[in-house]
This record gives sequence, C-alpha cells and structure tokens, in this order.
Amino acid sequence: MAALAPPPYCCRVCPHRASHFSEAAASARSRKATSPRIAAALPTAAAPAVDAVLPPRAPPWVATRGGGRHLANFVLAVPGCVPSVAPISCYHIDSVSSTCECFDLHREIVPIADACAWQHSVVAKRRGLKNTCEDRSDTLIALQHSPVYSLGSATRVEEDLLFDAENAPLELYRADRGGKVTYHGPGQLVVYPILNIRSHKMDHHRYLRSLEEVIIRALKSVFSINASRVEGLTGVWVGEKKVAAIGIRVVSGIAYHGLALNVTTDLTPFEMIVPCGIKDRGVCSIKEILHKASNRREIDDTSMMDMAYDSLIEEFTELFDLSLEFRPQP
Repeated sequence: MAALAPPPYCCRVCPHRASHFSEAAASARSRKATSPRIAAALPTAAAPAVDAVLPPRAPPWVATRGGGRHLANFVLAVPGCVPSVAPISCYHIDSVSSTCECFDLHREIVPIADACAWQHSVVAKRRGLKNTCEDRSDTLIALQHSPVYSLGSATRVEEDLLFDAENAPLELYRADRGGKVTYHGPGQLVVYPILNIRSHKMDHHRYLRSLEEVIIRALKSVFSINASRVEGLTGVWVGEKKVAAIGIRVVSGIAYHGLALNVTTDLTPFEMIVPCGIKDRGVCSIKEILHKASNRREIDDTSMMDMAYDSLIEEFTELFDLSLEFRPQP
C-alpha cells in the first residue's frame, strides 16, 4: 500500500474535532483543579466491589464537553483496583506546547506491514530534521489492523506461541518494537504516536508510564472504568486482565509504535498465544467489561469505538500538551 505514505501538505479536516482538541490542550492546566479525573487518579484505598447500574429507561449515551459522548449512569469498580499510582501532576508533561499531525483512520483496517512501513518513513523524515524547528512536530496515527500476531523483539516462539509457527492460524509479523507477542485485529484501537521524547523531557520509562496514564484517564472519563497499572508490568489492567498493551521503540530520541486498546475485539485469538509473555493473567475488552456490568445489554460497536478514540485522543493531547492538526487520510 504505497498510498499510505503521509502527504507532504497539511489540511485541517473534521473542524469540530480540531477545535475540540485544540481547546482541550489550551485549557488543560486550568481544568486540573476541578476535573473529576484528578481525584480518580490520586492514590486511594482499595475500592470495594460496586455493581454496575443502568436505569431501565435511561439513555445510555449523553453529551459531554466538546460534543463528545459519555456512558451515562454507569458505575464500575473492581476490587483492589486503584486507577493510578501517583498524582496526575507526576504525569503531566512540562514542555512547550507543540503541534501534532493526526491521521484519523480509527475506523479503517490497515495491514500491520503497511502501518509499520508508514511509521518508518515518518521516523526517517524526523531524523533528517533533527535539531530543526520542524523536528518538534509530532505525529499520531490511529487505526485498526487486520488479524495478525505481532512478535516483539523479546518473543520466544517456542514459549509464547501455542501453535506450530509453520502452520500459524493467522499471519505472523515480526515487529521492531520491544516486548513479546500480542494479537491485533478488528475492534482493537491501535494508536501510533511518533514523538521526539527528548523534546517532551522524557526517557522511555516515563514515556511508557505516560501512555498508561492516557489510557487510564480515557477509560475513566468516558466509560467509568477504573483501570490500573501492575507493578513490574507494562500495560493497563482491569482487575487481573489486560485491556491495553503497549510496545515501543526509541531511535535517536524518537519513539514510535505505541498502544493497542481492546474495544470490541474478538478475544479468541489471544487463546493461541501467551499474551505479552504473561502466563498467569488474561485479557479483556471494553465491550466485555460493559456487557457484563450492564446485564448483557448490547451497545453499538461503532459508537463504542468512536467514543474510545475521541476520549483517548483528547487525553493524549492534554497530557502531552499538544495541538492536533488533522491531515487527510492517505
């Protein structure tokens, strides 16, 4: 898919989104003192189990700030689950506000090989602009992948794949990111930020924790899901199950690859691997969590994906203090 090469020009599309996210970035600091997410992210005692409640005749979706959507009347807490491990201030990036070009393909299915080639081309361009003003322009790509097992640099085929690699049930792709094997497929929101983390005054450890914080905030903000970290592991968890995986690579201070959030993902393919090399924990999706908590009430998959995308991108721009410039889809 040569057409996936990002265009050399900039054009603002989806003006309502551009306005919404630029305003979110501009008002990030002023909202810190009053946002309910701040209290949710502070260390607290282990929360007791609370049953989810959806009043029978209450509409499930209501409008929220910036024209976004929110799952109304939903209360969900997981025993022993703390939304974050440190105050929000520890994760806000103290850097000069900069622009970030955004390619919104969150409803599109893109083969992983094409997406990785696209990232490599952006990274190569960025390395060529090192120490210039343009070097501060970050990139964010949101999409879904066709079914594939992605093998990170630490993958051990004999241990992490529960099938014969010569007769794999799905495509196997060797990615140049860190971590082990995971599954990508339709219904999973994949976000690839390509950032100069030095410009954001971070090392790769702080960057990973910041990506986790973005996901935790997004799940809390729009779905009222209390997600958490697990000490010693990378990713975001709800109870004992991972809802989002993170894997990156950093070259000359430029980080790429990113995160995969299970929104409406079919989780069956995960049963054929040891996800991220972790044998004693499972995986989950937003749809599975909400389905169980709402007495198996059906929620539209497309709406759920849109909400996850909107919330994730807003939290990303707020935490990294970025102003989005939407580019036309290649």
